[in-house]
Amino acid sequence: MKIVAAFLLTVLPTGVFTQTKIATTSTNSAAMKQIEKQVNFSELEKQLAQWKVVRMPFDSKGLTADQVKVVGKLVTASQYLDNIFLRQSDPEVVGMMRTLQHSSDPKAKAILRMLRIQGTRYDLLAENKPFIGTEPMSPDRGFYPAGLTRDQIEQYVKEHPEKRAELYNSLTVVRRKGDELVGIPYHIEYRRFLEPAAKALKQAAALSEKDDPAFGNYLSLRADALLSDDYYQSDLAWVDLKNPKIDAIMAPYETYTDDVLGVKATYGTSVLIRDDAQSQKLALFEKYVPDIQDALPLDKADLPSKRGQPTPMEVSDAPFRAGDLRHGYQAVADNLPNDPRIHQEKGTKKIFFKNFMDARVNYVVIPIGKQVMQPDQAAKASLDGYLSIVMMHEICHGLGPAFARVGGKQVPINESIGPTYSALEEAKADIVGLFGMKWLMDHDALPKDRLQEYYASYVAGIFRTVRFSVAEAHGRAEMVEFNYLSEHGAIHRDDASGRYVIDYDKMPDAIAGLTKEFLQIEATGDRARAEKFMSQYDKMPAQLKAELDKVTGVPVDVDPVYSFPEPIFADATRD
Repeated sequence: MKIVAAFLLTVLPTGVFTQTKIATTSTNSAAMKQIEKQVNFSELEKQLAQWKVVRMPFDSKGLTADQVKVVGKLVTASQYLDNIFLRQSDPEVVGMMRTLQHSSDPKAKAILRMLRIQGTRYDLLAENKPFIGTEPMSPDRGFYPAGLTRDQIEQYVKEHPEKRAELYNSLTVVRRKGDELVGIPYHIEYRRFLEPAAKALKQAAALSEKDDPAFGNYLSLRADALLSDDYYQSDLAWVDLKNPKIDAIMAPYETYTDDVLGVKATYGTSVLIRDDAQSQKLALFEKYVPDIQDALPLDKADLPSKRGQPTPMEVSDAPFRAGDLRHGYQAVADNLPNDPRIHQEKGTKKIFFKNFMDARVNYVVIPIGKQVMQPDQAAKASLDGYLSIVMMHEICHGLGPAFARVGGKQVPINESIGPTYSALEEAKADIVGLFGMKWLMDHDALPKDRLQEYYASYVAGIFRTVRFSVAEAHGRAEMVEFNYLSEHGAIHRDDASGRYVIDYDKMPDAIAGLTKEFLQIEATGDRARAEKFMSQYDKMPAQLKAELDKVTGVPVDVDPVYSFPEPIFADATRD
């Protein structure tokens, strides 16, 4: 079957966006019916109800005419990169979305919505069980040949050590070539999408020359990086940007999807419009980053100094996201780049997505806290408290060791730890963030009387996040945190009410102990220790599951609706 469908985003003089269909063929009804036969629609209806539709409009107020056009070009580049992510996440999903995308059948629309939410045929909230058909999710996704295991790769590398860098590179896909394993660079494998994405970025760069030449330079460098897989110079330029009105995440950064080696990066994008007033509030946190790094409970040899490094932070609205920032877990913040060389030389950049943060707290975190926590403690959870916790979380992704020490050598931490790393690092950022928050209060940088607000906001957030199940890195991370803190008496369930209670006095010591554990695991790159620790604490207690099952009227996450189209760029010659 060949279905050719492509869309262009047209920017009208008024700044209004529309989508222009260039060419389509009629939907293959037989293929659509075949997909529908594999779906349990009563279950699908329940699954979709867990995702609240929230509009994330683009407000062009305060932007020049050229800046509005820049946003349009960034959206176009994002749309192409989204197509790569879908092929990385689940190679089968694009064909299904093509089949369904032009149908007016309500069942087809429901399936398509679920595919857009998940980015796969699998339900993140049900430990990645299929919602289409019965085929289980394969850990190789689109990165590896079917059935290839980590042990097989490690054995192959032992026999062919010259292939290690090629196969472990975060920006290659692994393929078989006879009896040989080869790593094909992303810029070759995905060139048909990267070339038009890069072209759109070059056009955006030209449009930025008058309003923000530094941002234009970044976009030009990033366009070159998409076609070479060398992101170093563009990452440096991105971190060095000074308060850009428009910004953009546009690269393969995160490795959450790789369940084989835990190193392959997926493309993620976000168009950002800076909120100056909110961004200025971050100065306090930025000021103390080096001091928090020095205060961490780890051998100083494993704590590279952060003094003299910039720690840029931005609060922005995100009127469009794609790739790993669009599908599945809806992030409210990001800490990038992930290159440890950038960490050592420049530090990292923290982005807070205000429109997504507001939606999460107002629709999920505070409502679930009211149903699960002791009422007086639930009442302490707040938007500002949760934002502060997330700020510290993102800061602390960049704190701690930059490399693992393995066999007397520096090794990337994610490579050393393997697939467990994503959840481990999320848990480390949470807990080290809480450790840092207490340090700020102990040193009079934050009011001490807000400690309970911060702890309550954090715990309410746990009850939101663990509903994602341990198949998702953040869900597994916070399940581990909850169980460890419960074991140490910092959180307990009141038998009479069934509500969960925070022991504010026990929280600091429990957090300090867990901070030390996570930092030591990362510093030593001890894969066995990481896997043992995470497996020990990542099971949801039956009582907690029972209480969460009673929650009513609270979604698990949001399903964003943008002012821009989310098309499928078909390429029938390759898929």
